[in-house]
Amino acid sequence: MNKSALKTFATNARRELLKKVEAKAMKIGITEDNIKKADIESADAIFIDGRQLLKEEKTQRDRLIDRINQIGFNRVMEEVSYTWFNRFTALRFMEVNDYLPTKVRVLSSTKADSTEPDMLKEALSLDLDLDKEYIYELKMNNNSEELFKYLIIKHCNDLNRYMPFMFETIDDYTEILFPEGLLGTDSFLRQMTNTVVIPEDNWTEIEVIGWLYQYYIAEEKDRVFKEKKKYKAEEIPFATQLFTPDWIVRYMVQNSLGRYWVEGHPEHHDLLNDWEFYLEHEQEDFQDKIAPYVDKEINVEDIKCFDPAMGSGHILVYAFDVLYEIYSKCGYMERDIPRLIIENNLYGLDIDDRAYQLACFSVVMKALKYNRRFLRSIEREGLNLNLSSIQETNGWTDDDIEYIVGESNGDKDSLKEFMKQYVNGKTYGSLIKVSNTDTAFLYERLNTIKSTPVADLFQAEKRERIISLLPMLIKQTEIMSKQYQVVIFHTWAQAT
Repeated sequence: MNKSALKTFATNARRELLKKVEAKAMKIGITEDNIKKADIESADAIFIDGRQLLKEEKTQRDRLIDRINQIGFNRVMEEVSYTWFNRFTALRFMEVNDYLPTKVRVLSSTKADSTEPDMLKEALSLDLDLDKEYIYELKMNNNSEELFKYLIIKHCNDLNRYMPFMFETIDDYTEILFPEGLLGTDSFLRQMTNTVVIPEDNWTEIEVIGWLYQYYIAEEKDRVFKEKKKYKAEEIPFATQLFTPDWIVRYMVQNSLGRYWVEGHPEHHDLLNDWEFYLEHEQEDFQDKIAPYVDKEINVEDIKCFDPAMGSGHILVYAFDVLYEIYSKCGYMERDIPRLIIENNLYGLDIDDRAYQLACFSVVMKALKYNRRFLRSIEREGLNLNLSSIQETNGWTDDDIEYIVGESNGDKDSLKEFMKQYVNGKTYGSLIKVSNTDTAFLYERLNTIKSTPVADLFQAEKRERIISLLPMLIKQTEIMSKQYQVVIFHTWAQAT
């Protein structure tokens, strides 16, 4: 893997995407310094600088303005730019490994002499929910850019049913800021699919996703280090997100999870043949020392492996490999093993929402490596990932708490304590000492809130915010409050 080429690519891609996204925002009257009001406004459309925005686009623009008012213009541009980089990276990985449900390449072509993505050629035959008349119209008008945008959004929305953490349904401001010019010969997308710049074999290992993220945020990391001041909450991931080299991951996993299993199951000692970093201990009393910590009766399904600072999931995906070996030794059916590993064995936390997305994606891609029908399994049965991005409760008010509690006022103080433990949660991360772990009541109230519609607009906004955040708070609480047989994580010290 040519890491220098990956770094150059990812750094340039970030700069290009930021420019393209800001240019799209400017087209709809939004810049860092000004948000233009509509020249003409009706029930069905608005006009900004003579440009018509239909009802759906107006709604997306309004959502964009709301988000800018919440976190600022520059952070929203960063957020949207990375969202698209993230999606294109995921699509590239899936197309190279033939994991896409449509089985058609979306960013490149299987024909070496073609610069047009196969998706554009086969648009009318794609197994997606498509408006074929609209596609035909775009083709007749040679509007490749609009067709590309339309089909990419359709692919992302289709993949939402398998991986909602990575492919949120695109009907918000990320759509109206879809970057233009991606089919141009000098675009980052052309670089991504150029096999001279990034050979296709680089995309066969899931670690490429983590390296690309590491390099994508490299300039921001350098900036926050050079400023040498107290980091803002949103800057901490830049300062702390470091991709752990493969040999270190193998060393840690082989000598933690691997040792835990082999010491309790010496009949599987031959697993060590492939563990190049496993350390054999020659101390006479070693077995006596570790005996209290090894459960020789434990079933592989009951081993819980936890990475409290999982980043993009590098440790978790190698732990997946080791666990697959163990399950195979225990006689499990190959097609059943990936789901068992994901739902029973792997647990992780991180403060970075973006890294969390990548960790989830990486684990699912690892499952696909072992079972190419795994996406169909997700569609039939769903999937419970024990991974979470730590959320915080800064800004939650007594009014929010009263709304969650409803008529059960006796639980108000308990809920206040529950929320209090996650104030500044993205600063403290997995160092938080969770004391209130009663999630049964929250599950009950969440289900009630979901099933109770509200007519008042203010209450509706509050309801949507709670429905969005409360499940994540419940998930992180459950992960933080469990007992684990194996805890694996790696930190780097940065000299200042």
